[in-house]
Amino acid sequence: QNFPAQFGHIAATLIRQYGHRCTFVSERPARMVGEMECIQYQIKGGARQSTHYCSRTFENQIWHSAAVMEALAARPDIQPDLVVGHSGFLSTIFLRELYDAPQISYFEYFYRTTGSDMDFRRDLPGTDLPDRIRARIRNAGLLLDLDNCDAGYSPTRWQRNQLPERYHDKVSAIFDGIDTDFWKPVEVGQRSIGGWKIPDGTKIVTYVSRGMESIRGFDIFMQVAKRICEQRSDVIFLIAGEDRVAYGGDHRFTDGKSFKQWVLSNDRYDLSRILFLGRLPPAELVRLFSMTDLHLYLTVPFVLSWSLFDALACESVVLASSTGPVCELIQHEENGLLTDFFDVDEWTAKAQCVLNDPASFRKLGRNGRNDILNSYSLNVCLPQLHDLYQSVAK
Repeated sequence: QNFPAQFGHIAATLIRQYGHRCTFVSERPARMVGEMECIQYQIKGGARQSTHYCSRTFENQIWHSAAVMEALAARPDIQPDLVVGHSGFLSTIFLRELYDAPQISYFEYFYRTTGSDMDFRRDLPGTDLPDRIRARIRNAGLLLDLDNCDAGYSPTRWQRNQLPERYHDKVSAIFDGIDTDFWKPVEVGQRSIGGWKIPDGTKIVTYVSRGMESIRGFDIFMQVAKRICEQRSDVIFLIAGEDRVAYGGDHRFTDGKSFKQWVLSNDRYDLSRILFLGRLPPAELVRLFSMTDLHLYLTVPFVLSWSLFDALACESVVLASSTGPVCELIQHEENGLLTDFFDVDEWTAKAQCVLNDPASFRKLGRNGRNDILNSYSLNVCLPQLHDLYQSVAK
């Protein structure tokens, strides 16, 4: 659907470094981006109100998949040696009828109703039965691609391991890659961000998320911020992100409010020291990660945010929830700190330890960047992706 999504860096590398021709198909307007042609597909229908609630996602996937096939059928000059698709939004299975070419699928998330994002927040109203049933059906398109593809990959081992075990040998774990020439610590000079000037001697704690939702623990973060503000006067909390829905589900219990509004209405917070910066451009995020004394990251068992990788690449000292996907990236007291998602007391105590002596924890930030450089940087991941593509295309 989107461009360039997870494929921008690998497509550019295939063109520049290996001389391949790459064509990108999405809902974005048709155009040339450098030497890459972008083709637009247009859907002609979708799920209706009368469509069964559980099958609406699959219905929409079919419309998107058919639209991609129609857009490419109108371009007989395009005859690929390899087809790569993002499974879940749509399926590449129809393209078997257009091209005698191998297919690779990118598998981001397989929905499960237990031991997952759907039942982790036991402190909040649970997911109802229709949504649990719907989640199972949401995997339909992905299961088609697991069977249809010649090979697949997921960004992390945790994500790969959510897939049915019988497909694990077919799917590699290869991360998208972090541009560590961009995401790196910088000298910030005057400490200011988003129009706010930070007084000298003030400790900075950061939180970054596309939307402020329970899936990313925004409410837990706010409880921790409240506690620390009550315990010390030399700290400021900087929150980058929008008051928007990125993943959804919180509307079940927020009485028409956004999750942010709901959280703020349920307690009193010192908003003179908890600042909402809105969405920041990447260069400002680099400055934010470079100036922070402590970055807090929370997630339920779900896809990791790119912002966590970016923060580590910028040598931020990270205190994160000890949930499955996080533990693949962060090892406690080696390249960051971990704590139980729900334990506000423990979050507060560990944060206070860092804020009492930030310099003694900076080695964790340096180790975090080294781990990104060694395992998650573009220099590491792009050759792995190229090798996968090359092996399947032969």
